[in-house]
Amino acid sequence: QVQLVESGGGLMQAGGSLRLSCTASGRTFSAYNMGWFRQPPGKEREFVAAISRSGDSTYYADSVKGRFTISRDNAKNTVYLQMNSLKPEDTAVYYCAADPSIVAHTTIRAYDYWGQGTQVTVSS
Repeated sequence: QVQLVESGGGLMQAGGSLRLSCTASGRTFSAYNMGWFRQPPGKEREFVAAISRSGDSTYYADSVKGRFTISRDNAKNTVYLQMNSLKPEDTAVYYCAADPSIVAHTTIRAYDYWGQGTQVTVSS
């Protein structure tokens, strides 16, 4: 079992930056690929970014490529999502998730553990 707690969400103007954090407890953090997903108002949950167990490989949705950066610190059991050049369409509840697979995935069904989510609102 892995418990995930996100933090760092809030209200930001378009063009601004936010950094989300997700801290894990329970099983060995470095045994999991980690992902960030988001659910905009009235829409389905969607993939944002993923990072492999070691942090060597990262994956991004086209909509955030070049603006968002995922990273992890295995010594701190924490994964981060640095979000720059925010747009109103980035408004969503952001979730981190843990995937026990050998390689990182971008699909929701690969992730076994989820945080409670943190709200990010970007005003125009």
